Amino acid sequence: MYQNKITLSPEEILKKEFRIDTRGYRLKEVDQYLDTIIGDYEQFYEIINSLEKEKADLLAENVNLKQELRNSKLNMEVMRTSESAEVTNVDILRRLSQLEKLVYASMKPTDEKNDN
Repeated sequence: MYQNKITLSPEEILKKEFRIDTRGYRLKEVDQYLDTIIGDYEQFYEIINSLEKEKADLLAENVNLKQELRNSKLNMEVMRTSESAEVTNVDILRRLSQLEKLVYASMKPTDEKNDN
């Protein structure tokens, strides 16, 4: 993916040999080669920065998705418990109604006795 942007490989840099003039290496040749290396380094930094930004974006998205998943699980659990709570509430109301009938039924004879 990024290989097209990079001119030199580490192996090419290692094997590079410069021609020698009377006073040493040809400066123009060395400068051109160093310019190529500098260009590659700039590309490396651009690639690294873009990948770091992409990584940060993906991590943020991952955190958001995990939070959404937690919220969804929590909502599902609330829905399950509320459905069972409604059934339980209905059962409780029925039982309460039956108890009230029993209590009021048992209270009537004692109230009648007190009235006499």
